Amino acid sequence: MMDKFKTVLKIVEKQQTSLGFGLVALLTAGGEQIFSSVVFRCPCSGWNFSYGMVFLLVPALALLVLGYIMSNKTWKLFTGLCLRKSKFCHFKNVCACGVVFFQITTTALVAPVSWIAVALLNGNYFECAMTGVNVTVFTNHLCDGKSPQCQDELYKFPCERATHVPQSDSNDVLATIRAESQILGWLLIASIMVFNLLLTCVARCNSPVSYLQLKFWRVYAQRESDLLENYTADHAEKLAERNLKSFFQKTPPEPVTTPPNQAWEKISSLYRFSTKDHYYSILHKYVECHDPAQARNHRMSSVRSDGPDTANPAVLAFVDEGKMML
Repeated sequence: MMDKFKTVLKIVEKQQTSLGFGLVALLTAGGEQIFSSVVFRCPCSGWNFSYGMVFLLVPALALLVLGYIMSNKTWKLFTGLCLRKSKFCHFKNVCACGVVFFQITTTALVAPVSWIAVALLNGNYFECAMTGVNVTVFTNHLCDGKSPQCQDELYKFPCERATHVPQSDSNDVLATIRAESQILGWLLIASIMVFNLLLTCVARCNSPVSYLQLKFWRVYAQRESDLLENYTADHAEKLAERNLKSFFQKTPPEPVTTPPNQAWEKISSLYRFSTKDHYYSILHKYVECHDPAQARNHRMSSVRSDGPDTANPAVLAFVDEGKMML
């Protein structure tokens, strides 16, 4: 039993990124179902289109912003960027930041795309919005072969308030809109999956490292992130205890070594892969090069963090991810 449990843990550990995305998508889908059944009430008035589109798109926008906020890579990219604006203006640096921002966006899009896809499959928001569209071509498409009053009372259909249109016509129109919504939902899901497959294939085809080294790199990046979080918490606790002890007992503070600001700045920048030196993170690069005697041989300038020159192969997008901010 214990061996099986360990096997499951290993599978979860290896697939934590995929499982994390799956959990985000599942929670988003659950939230959409709650909103659709509890909060959403189509007004069946001239506000149909605005109300339906707000519920369809605004939560997705909020989830996208939340995805940016919760990404450590976002803050590695933007923290201190205004102080480096003179060097940021170079075209090469702008392109590098654009590549990093694209990588952040692809991760942040998981939740909003899940919301829109589930909402389209459900059909409630789209149904409400489309019955409020005041476009002659579209309303003619919906009411083709229906009662003459169909277009005039189209906005009442979601609430079943139409008085001059047979119930069968109303149901047919709503069924058509819901079918179109579900088709769009499946097309969105299929297009995202195909795009993700193509992007992954292109990234892997242009990988500067082999498959096994890439697996090792992923494990190292995750372990370093976990250990760095634990080590910084322990070190901060020791420093706080030292300061409090010195303050209350009025004794000289015991020596505690803390990295200087320059060191923190260098290891906080985004990692830039080089085919010459196979470092596995910006911290690994700094540790290997920080010794003054070795700096001349390794060119200490290679770990400078005063410029946003951070372009990496897409296959190494995980290097600066670490844990999400909670």
